[in-house]
Formats: sequence, C-alpha cells, structure tokens
Amino acid sequence: MSHDFGDNSGLFAAIFGIVFVTFYLVILVGSYVLMGLALSSFFRKVGVEPWIGWVPIYGYWKWLEVGGQAGWLALLIVVPYASIVASVFLAIGMYRTGIAFRKDASWVVLGIFLPFVWLFLLARPTEVYEPARITAAGYPPPLAGFGAVARPAAPPTPAT
Repeated sequence: MSHDFGDNSGLFAAIFGIVFVTFYLVILVGSYVLMGLALSSFFRKVGVEPWIGWVPIYGYWKWLEVGGQAGWLALLIVVPYASIVASVFLAIGMYRTGIAFRKDASWVVLGIFLPFVWLFLLARPTEVYEPARITAAGYPPPLAGFGAVARPAAPPTPAT
C-alpha cells in the first residue's frame, strides 16, 4: 500500500531557510557581543571610554585612533572594496599599539586573523600599556586614550 504525501519540497525549503537565517543571526549577534566585550576591555586598558566598544562604527574609529591612524578611515568599512583600505590601516595601528605593549610584529598576524583574541590578550591585567614607546619608536602618538595628542590644526591662511 503506497501513501502519497504530496510534494514536500516547499516545506523543506522553508525549514532550511529558517534554520539558515537563525544560524546566521546567531553568528552575527555572537560576533557583535564578542567584539563588543573585547573592544570595551581593551579600551578600558588604553584609556578610552569602554562603552564606545559597543557602538559599531565608532568603536573601530577609536580603535584606529588608538593606533595613531585617522579615525574617519572607519567609515570605509561600509564601502565595498574600500574596507580593505580600512583593514590595512587597522593592521598598521595594531602594530603601533603592539609597540606600546612591548609586543613584536608577529602579534599583528594574530590581530588580523583573530582580532578579539588580540584585544583580550592585550587587555589582561598583566599587560602594561606604555604609549610613550610609540613615539620613541618614531611613530606619531595615539589620537585617543592615554598618551593621546591632538593633531595640530592646519595653519591659518593669510588674508589677502
């Protein structure tokens, strides 16, 4: 005796879609929470308000500034292909921040591939942040946090 249950492909597609969207949202929210915790603990260590780590673009803006980079580069994250430029400048900032923590260049590789681990490791209580080491190495000082120096304004143009 054969039972015809009809075509269940639509039901299968709906279930697959719900599972896929749910999985995607869990990964997205989990990544946001993980980076928010990592950035806020790192910001606390380097002298930036910890709540800034929870604000998506602004957190990256301050992270770039801690590394001595222009914060506005964080806006490139939302531009297709230009986000690569922001990532390169973030890696440069990670290198400079690593100098302040007495870390070598190999830490940048960790920061590129696992940024939340990089942030959590530098935020440990045993780590010491010495922003003066950045300028001693010949790089500009941080633009945010401890040791921050505001960039000088452009000189005034002479009146004609």
